[in-house]
Amino acid sequence: MLQIDADVVRWREGVPGDERSADEPRELLVVMHGIGSHEGDLFGLAPHLPAALTVASLRAPIPYGGGFAWFEFSPIDSDDHTIIDEAAHAVLAWLDGLEQRYARVHLLGFSQGGAMAVQLARIAPARFASIAHLASFVHAGELPGDAELSAQQPRIPLLTTIGTLDQVIHTDKIERSTPWLDAHFDVDRRTYARAHTIVAEELADVVAFLERV
Repeated sequence: MLQIDADVVRWREGVPGDERSADEPRELLVVMHGIGSHEGDLFGLAPHLPAALTVASLRAPIPYGGGFAWFEFSPIDSDDHTIIDEAAHAVLAWLDGLEQRYARVHLLGFSQGGAMAVQLARIAPARFASIAHLASFVHAGELPGDAELSAQQPRIPLLTTIGTLDQVIHTDKIERSTPWLDAHFDVDRRTYARAHTIVAEELADVVAFLERV
């Protein structure tokens, strides 16, 4: 059974704004890295993210090369979602085990982590307030929660970003994922002249998205 290592989660505590009291439930942003990376990678974004959000950067549960993965690598689509579902349930179990309760939970994932963020919403549609889906795709296959996700009103806001120079995410995955996201989320789609990375303009759009959701 896959598990999230709570001891290695990187945290940044949120700071309540002027209109919120210190004891009011805060909002949590769960950050999930790409394949072969680790919890310290995207945590470098934390100083730039909205101060009101508590940020938790997770380590994926599967060793992969010099880093970690959320599920097996496949350059083309695979509709076997056994491992990604197991990883998603590991994240849900970690959330359930937190002592702190949060008013809302947001998700931010890059590459494989973005696919994980969407998979979490497919499994537990009512648990998440928004998704930042960066340089990523949707895992193939159908899930029981897909219909509920699509029917949910209002739909979950989702920012999805695409790089015109990105040669890591296969074009077939992007072409399949684009209409699927539109059918299941309230989508804000942004495109940048970048490879498989996060650029300054993209980060600014992420911050603006998180501030308005």
